[in-house]
Amino acid sequence: MVSEKRKIIVRDISWLSFNARVLQEANDPSVPLRERVRFLGIFSNNLDEFFRVRVATLKRMAEFGDKAKEKMHLEKNPQQIIEQIQDIVLQQQNEFNRIWNDVQKELKKEKIFLVTEKQLNREQKKFVETFFDEDVRQEVIPLMIESAPQLPYLRERSLYLAVAMSKKANAYKKKYALIEVPAKHKRRFVKLPSPAGQHHIILMEDVIRHCLPKIFSFMGFDEYHAHIIKVTKDAELDMDSDVSSSLIQKIEKGLRNRRKGKPVRFIYDKEIDAGLLEYLIRRLNLSRRDNIIPGGRIHNFRHFMDFPADVFSTKHERKKPFAHPLLRQSIRVTGEIVKQDMLLHFPYHSFDAVIELLREAAMDPDVREIKITAYRLAENSKVINALVNAARNGKQVTVMLELRARFDEEANLEWKERLEEEGIKVLLGVPDMKVHAKLCLIKKRTKNKTIQYGFVSTGNLNENTSGVYGDHCLLTANRKIMADINRIFSYLEHPIISRLKFLRQCKTLVVSPTGMRSKLLHLISNEIANAKKGLPASIILKMNSLSDEMLIEKLNEAARTGVELKLIVRGIFCMFTESSKFKVKPYSISIVDRYLEHSRVLIFHNNGKEKVYLSSADWMIRNLDHRVEAAVEITNKAIQQELKECINIQLKDNVKARVLDNHLQNVYVQRKGKTIRSQVEIYNFLHQKMLKQFETGRH
Repeated sequence: MVSEKRKIIVRDISWLSFNARVLQEANDPSVPLRERVRFLGIFSNNLDEFFRVRVATLKRMAEFGDKAKEKMHLEKNPQQIIEQIQDIVLQQQNEFNRIWNDVQKELKKEKIFLVTEKQLNREQKKFVETFFDEDVRQEVIPLMIESAPQLPYLRERSLYLAVAMSKKANAYKKKYALIEVPAKHKRRFVKLPSPAGQHHIILMEDVIRHCLPKIFSFMGFDEYHAHIIKVTKDAELDMDSDVSSSLIQKIEKGLRNRRKGKPVRFIYDKEIDAGLLEYLIRRLNLSRRDNIIPGGRIHNFRHFMDFPADVFSTKHERKKPFAHPLLRQSIRVTGEIVKQDMLLHFPYHSFDAVIELLREAAMDPDVREIKITAYRLAENSKVINALVNAARNGKQVTVMLELRARFDEEANLEWKERLEEEGIKVLLGVPDMKVHAKLCLIKKRTKNKTIQYGFVSTGNLNENTSGVYGDHCLLTANRKIMADINRIFSYLEHPIISRLKFLRQCKTLVVSPTGMRSKLLHLISNEIANAKKGLPASIILKMNSLSDEMLIEKLNEAARTGVELKLIVRGIFCMFTESSKFKVKPYSISIVDRYLEHSRVLIFHNNGKEKVYLSSADWMIRNLDHRVEAAVEITNKAIQQELKECINIQLKDNVKARVLDNHLQNVYVQRKGKTIRSQVEIYNFLHQKMLKQFETGRH
């Protein structure tokens, strides 16, 4: 139980509660079986990143003991939090194993069998041995760890088979080896010859297990025991302060150091040879204070996000996105934007509109310049392709490419080279500050007149994730918005010389780190003042994470004053929602469903003259004080109403919404009446609007 004496819930404990909601989806029998397997993969991948980043950070902080506790305003010191994390993770791992056992039973009902090397029939054994010889053998190089003066470097996020070898004649004389499993995404799953109507699949590690006698044939052993281990390492980039080094050199050095990061978690099959386990723990310099987690036979469940989809008899395809009503019959996206603002809702609306906007700009002879920010890009990015074509067509193209987007650093370094080869100006960010704002500015000159248009978005310019992330993108030619985007790019092009001057000059966009925090405090204070006057006062907030202590305290003040608070927060949520001091208890929920709720929407009642904003920023210290972020006010009444309708649907969700309470229980919202699954209802709402607009246009 969480003590109410504290101001906020510990961020990392709150995050584990979010990941428990992901696990709930895997446990839900109403969720299609393919999706249940996928949610197990998402849970595992989330936990990997949590240990790589957050637990690694806590371990660093633990070295400072109570000093870190005081500096971070924590109730417990970092080591105590790590120990609490360990307890929760072990509980969640047990629940994960139980769910996986249930899912396997359901897979068998669908005639899908995940078989081990001991369950192969004669035909399958022959297939596995041929497959190993032809496709795997050259990638398998055993590491004989006993004879090595140092334990060989173990790659982060890779799977290893820890092998104990012996002879039946002398079982006490053992040799140990490690084999890295060459498993990347879908290659982890090998489809076997199967009886009619069935699907037999073997994991890559079990292919290797079956072939161990082949691998070690020259050593004369006849007894093999192999079990999976995995090491999770500190993923934080250490950026040295050498002023003579460029940002690129620092990131490249940081990436090299990341590969050598300290272990923060060691997971092993609980059936592993006891002597080998003790040997590995000792050689990895792990202690009881480290996260040493026993598990089942299978690890790296993140690959299960790519479990073969074609083996399922029932296909539960996501509904296809559709065109925005204004673009249904329009020849050019640009022409519609210049006439009026347009709000795209992903993944319901197609991301093609954004790609088409950039393609049109690339081909339009009147377009002179394109400026855009990029954080996480698709592997084969159509956005980049459009920008490259624009540069080839003589446009001045500027891309703010955030090299420090965590786990995308290497990919972004490669994009930098590609862009610069095409003559595109690449901005590499701001010292000690990430650029997270999602902005685009296009300038064209026609009939001696400059026209500017573009967009402000809550999500990344990534056509792959746009199909599974819930985001909003405002396409606009509003002069005031464009003027501020120009100011932001002026700052990004000269961050040191301008010293935030251009950001402070923004008049329409709300920008961090200069004005967003103060603006949010002002907007909340305004609702508090109205409540004190007896006027209607309410705040609706939707975001990924809420952990900023100053803003949480301001929301607490609002609740104590009588402001109606409605909060939709997917992930980290550090606010107490139950207090005897609150005049109106906040309604706080988290929605976890097929799509990742990623957008940030802020609605303030403002005595009937509502203020509605879209933002790239969560309410966290890093977003408000240490990143370049942008929020845009929605002033178009029709778009305001459309956005509010989507938010109101989510507030009525009684299928996938969980209550966010003081005790992190993740209880589903219970409400009588019509069943409302918000992601389905929003799709239907927007789709009907599109059809209605289409019919109106036809007549």
